[in-house]
Amino acid sequence: MYSSLVRLQNVFGLFTTVAFVVAALIAASDFITPRAPTVGTLKTTNVQVVNGRPHYYSSKKEEYAIIKFSLDADLSSLFTWNTKQVFVYVTAEWPSSLSSSSSSATKGGLNTTAENQAVIWDSIITAPSSDHLANIGPAAMKKLRKSAAGKSIDPSRGKLTLKNQRPKYQITYPSGKIAETDNVVLRLHYNVQPWVGILTWNQDRDFGSWKQLQGGLSKAFTLPATKKKATAAGGAKS
Repeated sequence: MYSSLVRLQNVFGLFTTVAFVVAALIAASDFITPRAPTVGTLKTTNVQVVNGRPHYYSSKKEEYAIIKFSLDADLSSLFTWNTKQVFVYVTAEWPSSLSSSSSSATKGGLNTTAENQAVIWDSIITAPSSDHLANIGPAAMKKLRKSAAGKSIDPSRGKLTLKNQRPKYQITYPSGKIAETDNVVLRLHYNVQPWVGILTWNQDRDFGSWKQLQGGLSKAFTLPATKKKATAAGGAKS
């Protein structure tokens, strides 16, 4: 006869096996759910380069860029019943002077090898099932829960419409000089964090029912000289 301890071990072993199989099936379900994120608009609305202290703890003055932008994106297909939250961020990217002068790594007149990358804005979009994790005030939380009542998937969560958005972070460079930098582009990134499964990032190519992010890159522009504002189009090149 089995002792009580052996029976308890068998029950626990069966439970962990079943839990692992269920978790694996949940994680695998993400791969059969279509993803087709798109970006309708991603463009600069105002670009400035200022000579000063970008942070209160900065020890010296240096050049830093302030990039305002507009964004219209539909990431609703990233939200499924297994989505916990989606981390979205916008980067400014530009090649080094050596790469920008090389024609071997260009595509459509734009250098595709961004050796410099800086985040200028980010946001966490929670799914209705994880609203309790959102770092927002009581009033905003009440409104959020009311909009998500009775919904396991809320497509409106993944729709972003930003007009003349101020950046959260300024761009600096180790040399302290960043004015008149060429071939700068804005790029949208996302990271899907599921309840069960692996973290997935924005894709460079199609993978089954998961499609590559469409339109997530802005036109190239040049950072202006110090204390000079760019045009409304952000100094975009034709």
